[in-house]
Amino acid sequence: MTPLFIGSGVALVTPFDKDGKINFKVFKKLIEIQIANKTDAIVVCGTTGEGSTLTVDERLELFSFANEVINKRVPLICGTGSNSTAFTLDVAKNAEKCGADAHLMVTPYYNKTSQEGLIRHYFSLADKLDKPIIIYNVPSRTGMNIQPETYSRLSFHENIVAVKEADTCITKMIKSVVLCDKRLDFYCGNDDLVSVCTSFGFKGVVSVLANIMPHYVRTMSHYGIEGKCEKCSEMQKDCMELVENLFIDVNPMPIKTALKIVGIDAGKCRLPLCEMSDDCRELLLHSMQKHMKIIRHDLKL
Repeated sequence: MTPLFIGSGVALVTPFDKDGKINFKVFKKLIEIQIANKTDAIVVCGTTGEGSTLTVDERLELFSFANEVINKRVPLICGTGSNSTAFTLDVAKNAEKCGADAHLMVTPYYNKTSQEGLIRHYFSLADKLDKPIIIYNVPSRTGMNIQPETYSRLSFHENIVAVKEADTCITKMIKSVVLCDKRLDFYCGNDDLVSVCTSFGFKGVVSVLANIMPHYVRTMSHYGIEGKCEKCSEMQKDCMELVENLFIDVNPMPIKTALKIVGIDAGKCRLPLCEMSDDCRELLLHSMQKHMKIIRHDLKL
């Protein structure tokens, strides 16, 4: 099985203008920055892209626009998941018409489900869609955690090809990789665990940090994948304070603030997310200053 991508997939922010509407001019600029830095895949309307506060029409507009701008230069991965199997299927089918190369599908949240329910949810979707599915496990947000044995069962469906794993239990992650026996590709969903995850077989990362340091994250992830563990670990250690402060408040509030600090105005987050406190902003700015030369280089500023 050929992976959808190897290396760094950016969890791209969705920029808004002063009226709260999608700013397609800035969105295009952000995509071109990522491609210029050789980012390996672009994820639209994930958590960082505020998919949960976009209307269906807005999401489909973003998918179509991104598809046109990317023009097959890198894979377009569309966030189509929800807590309703039927609703997810409808959005996903339309995303495929808009040019999606793959789906990022979060586990059902709020209503949640059992492990058996998860299997039926993903199997039902995979049976009806043409494009492959990346399962998105993020228990800190959903209250739902996929177990290794569940991954193993899901891995036998040919249209379920990968996992974005945002759990932090290393033991569980290793067990999942072992049980799936290369039938699923795993991507790290935490910017602070790239070096660890790639050391035991993950194919890369879906990254928030890549919004401001795309070339850095790509280089770090490829070092890990290529077995250059010491180089990967050094880069991981070097960016840890910045990564920590990019999650000092609810994502994507800090990453949008970081972009604005360096002159790329991606607008405010939609409610219920709001601005960061002054204290948190100062901590973020302080941690950015050490990397400002890299940030400005990567963002072509």
